[in-house]
Amino acid sequence: MGLMTGDEKHGPAATSTLDALWVLYDRVLRVTPDTVQDPGRDRFLLSKGHGPMAYYAVLAAKGFFPSAWLPGFGAYASPLGHHPDRELVPGAEIGSGSLGHGLPLAVGTVLGLRAQDRTGPAVWVLVGDAELDEGSNHEALAYAGATGLDRLHTLVIDNSSATHGRRGGIAARFEAAGWSVASVDGRDHGALHAAYTAPHPGRPHVVVARVEPKDA
Repeated sequence: MGLMTGDEKHGPAATSTLDALWVLYDRVLRVTPDTVQDPGRDRFLLSKGHGPMAYYAVLAAKGFFPSAWLPGFGAYASPLGHHPDRELVPGAEIGSGSLGHGLPLAVGTVLGLRAQDRTGPAVWVLVGDAELDEGSNHEALAYAGATGLDRLHTLVIDNSSATHGRRGGIAARFEAAGWSVASVDGRDHGALHAAYTAPHPGRPHVVVARVEPKDA
C-alpha cells in the first residue's frame, strides 16, 4: 500500500479493509489470475470502492497485475483509479465507489449463477458500515434472507462511521432478516477465517468485522 500515493482522503476506508481482504483472498476465495475468467470461480465484489488501495495491494500481491502499477495509483492513464474500473483492473468483478450498489449487485449475481445452474461459486461482497445507511441495501438484505441465498456472503467492515449506526445494530439487522451472522475482530486473521468458513445451510452469511473507529 505504501507504493500508492496521491489523494489520500479515503485512506481509512482502505486500511480498515486490509486484513479482511488478505484473509479472504489468501485462504478462502477460489479465484486466481489463471481462473479469473472461469465460470466456476468464486466472485468478489468490492462495494466499498471509494477506498481501493488495500484491494489493489492484495490483487497485486496475488499476481492479478504487476506491482509496478501501484505507484501510478490515481494518475492520468493509470488503470488504478480512485474507484476501481472492472474494464481496467484485472480481477475486479464490478466498477464501484457509488455507495449502496454492491449488495444488490451481489444478490443479482447469485440469482444469475443460479439461473445458469451454477451452484458451486460463492459470491462475496464487501461493504462499509456507512453504506448500510443507503436504502438500496435494505431491500437486498431482506430479499436475500427471505429467499435463502446461501451462496451469498457479505463482509461488513465496521469502523463506526455509519450515521445511523449503533453498537451491535449491524448484526441485529441481518439476523432479523434471516441471515447467518458472525461478528469478529477485523484484525484477527484466525477469527476472520473461522467466520468466513462457518457453515450456514439455507441462509446467506454475513461477517461483521470490527476495526478501530475511522477517526481514531
